[in-house]
Amino acid sequence: MLLAVTLLGAIGLSGPSVCAVADSAARATAPDYEALYRGGRTYVEFRDAATQRRQAWRDHYARAVVGDAALSRVHAAPGAWLLLVVAEDWCGDSANTIPYLAKLADLADNLELRIINSRVGRQIMESHRTPDGRAATPTVLLLDERFKAVGCFIERPGRLQAWFLENPDRLDDDELYRKKYEWYAQDAGAATINDAVAMIEAAASGHPSCGG
Repeated sequence: MLLAVTLLGAIGLSGPSVCAVADSAARATAPDYEALYRGGRTYVEFRDAATQRRQAWRDHYARAVVGDAALSRVHAAPGAWLLLVVAEDWCGDSANTIPYLAKLADLADNLELRIINSRVGRQIMESHRTPDGRAATPTVLLLDERFKAVGCFIERPGRLQAWFLENPDRLDDDELYRKKYEWYAQDAGAATINDAVAMIEAAASGHPSCGG
């Protein structure tokens, strides 16, 4: 979701190259991830303070289903894992992904989540841009127990981003966004959860990635 509070714009594909480029650019001036995480809101705090898309933030979490296989995969990743989320309540992509990550974190004993807004998290967003150069919400960093960034999820699940990359010039804007939200509704968070679990597994194996 563009920070200029517009639903329109170029769309990029989230993939491993995003995280590699972002990490390289950010090393010299990496933010204090521990301080940002500890200063973030829990999902419930963020949800209850939301003034936009309130129903979506509540309903998507309430209806989220995390399968036993996904939960077992997270539990099998040794260590403790943290999701540092940069999100805004008005952002449709945030409202259609973060509630599912929050449900995963609530169910997994070794995973926690905190949310900061785009003002506080601007440096994270600008150093983990979409391939077409946008700072976007949501931007999610996976941190290990030492608060080191070891993975990221940018804007949308990889499958949806790939579809967006292929279709901006084939569909008008109304149709593009209608189909996007239809995809989210049909997927019901499954791709978001799978991308997050794969990101944790990659970090645990010593091969950090942004998924996608």
